[in-house]
Amino acid sequence: MRHTEFWDRLDHVLGRASSRTRAELFVIGELGSRTAVEALDAGVAPKQVWAAVWRVLELPETQR
Repeated sequence: MRHTEFWDRLDHVLGRASSRTRAELFVIGELGSRTAVEALDAGVAPKQVWAAVWRVLELPETQR
């Protein structure tokens, strides 16, 4: 997964304005107690960040 696909998916489930804010502010323990943006900036693969976001948001399997 590329960064653009990660952002497209997040925009789809949260809406563009909300997705950016949540990605910058919402800390996810599974990502080392970092936000999605911090994890991506630290070099965590977008696929791994998406998987953590997917679990935290309890999204349906179809959006995995």
